[in-house]
Order: sequence, then structure tokens, then C-alpha cells
Amino acid sequence: MGGVPSRCDGGSGGAGSQHSGSGQDNDSQPIIEKDDSRRQSSGETAHCPTCQGTGRIPRGQECKLVAVISCNDQRLRPRHTKLYVAVSVGVCLLVSSLVLFFLFPRSVLLSPVAVKSSFVYFTDDYVQINITNILNITNHNFATVHAYNLTVQALNFEMVVGTVSIKNVTSLKPLSIIMYSFVIPIRLKDPDLRNYCRKASLPVHILYLHLQMSMTVYYLAHYEQLSLETYEYIDCGANSTVPHSVQPLPP
Repeated sequence: MGGVPSRCDGGSGGAGSQHSGSGQDNDSQPIIEKDDSRRQSSGETAHCPTCQGTGRIPRGQECKLVAVISCNDQRLRPRHTKLYVAVSVGVCLLVSSLVLFFLFPRSVLLSPVAVKSSFVYFTDDYVQINITNILNITNHNFATVHAYNLTVQALNFEMVVGTVSIKNVTSLKPLSIIMYSFVIPIRLKDPDLRNYCRKASLPVHILYLHLQMSMTVYYLAHYEQLSLETYEYIDCGANSTVPHSVQPLPP
């Protein structure tokens, strides 16, 4: 009986030779072929963060998988950390310096300028003199200053001859100077002073006054008390509308 060739033999004979011929070419191909286009389009996978974005992992398992990064990976090396810290410290110092520079309390100064005018009125019992003074108020702050409660007392040889009190004085803008005028009434009741001011033989009747001033200022959320003492002279025998400077304090 003649042998009937089996299908396995035939297949091994015919196809085996073909497989042996192309076996070396098939060894370089992957066992499971990649189909990136299908996976990306289907949305079944996501980019792997540890493979520079070239690898793919199953979508939905990002929270379950652990990424392993090599020690020489650039992402483990902080970039420009010293620069960021230096810039942050510099900005903080700059802002703090600016805040201190603009909000640091500076001085508010009072200074006498001149006697603007004086008007003399004679009565049987006293001599009334209304003196208009000019006062300089200087604001060295970068904030508005409000001035209140200006009190002025005039003395002649330790004797009080006139007082004035002003509640609301003025407001000063930042870095400004204001010339403020006020009138202080002087009343001379002493007989010797009355006779001296009325003596017609004297061409000028000089009367020296010692002024004591105090004022309250409010700025940068705090109150401050200012004071000033100065001397001035007037003619108590006639009216004067010619301004003249105030005498400074004696040394």
C-alpha cells in the first residue's frame, strides 16, 4: 500500500522551507505589534510621564502606577532655585524699604514769619491792639497732616496781655508748606503801659511781646503736640500795616 502523505507533513515540507528562509527576518519584529494610532485615537491610553512623553500607559490607571525616575534625571534637579530665592528676598526687601520710606513719620515744623499788621484802639480803661501774625507750618511727611487746637499766649514782662485759641486750623498736603494767618487781641490795662502808648512826644511806642504757641497735629494714625516760643515788637501808639519780621529767641 502506498503511503498517503499527511497534511502535517505536506505543510511541514512546503511551508517549513519558506519559514526557514524568512525566520531570521521575523526575529527582529516585536511579538505584539504596536498600533499607536489606534490607541491614541481610541483614547484607551495616556502619555507616560517617565518616558519623556513617548510611552503610553492604560488610561484610568494613572493613580495606581508608580513612576520610576533615574537619579540623573533632569526633573530631580531643581532649576534656578537660588535665583528664585534671591529675587524673592530682593523684592521683599525693596517693598519693605519703600513702605518704611513713605510711611515713616517725619517732623511737622512751626516757624514764625512776620507781623502782618496791628491796629490800635484807645479807650478810657485800656488800649486794645489787634495783631495779625503769619505762621509757617511745614509738612515733611508723605501723608496729609491735620492741624487742630492752636493756642497762642502773649506776655509782656511775665504778664499775660492776650490769648487766642483756634480749634480747626488747617490741613497740609504731603510735602507742603502753608502760611497761616491768625489774629491775637492784646489788651493793655496797666496804667503805665497805657500812658506810655498814649504819649505823643514819642515818635515810636515799641512794645515787646513774648509769644508762646502750641498746636496739635494728626498724621499717620497718631497725634503730636507742637510748641513754639518767639518774640515780636509792635508800635502800640499807632496803626501799622507794614509787615516786619519776628525777632528770634535770644540765645
